[in-house]
Amino acid sequence: MTSSSTPRMHTYKRTSSPRSPTNTGELFTPAHEENVRFIHDTWLCVLRDIKSPQNNERNDRGPQEYVEKNPNPNLHSFIPVDLSDLKKRNTQDSKKS
Repeated sequence: MTSSSTPRMHTYKRTSSPRSPTNTGELFTPAHEENVRFIHDTWLCVLRDIKSPQNNERNDRGPQEYVEKNPNPNLHSFIPVDLSDLKKRNTQDSKKS
């Protein structure tokens, strides 16, 4: 009879959902999937609350959008990058080669 004192790590294939494509080959635990789902759903609630006309009446309650009081002049021409679009383009480029 043998016993092992080292814990076993189990990896689970990513479950399919609109937010988790199965073609990436990445492995995630069910706990990870639950955390991602929680953060995604909570973020959607925050965005909805910020856009709500009732948000203006709440003042100090609920989510508030942060706005720089003194914006950095070096970031004046900054253009945000769409990471999902960049990933799609990189994936397409790697398939071509």
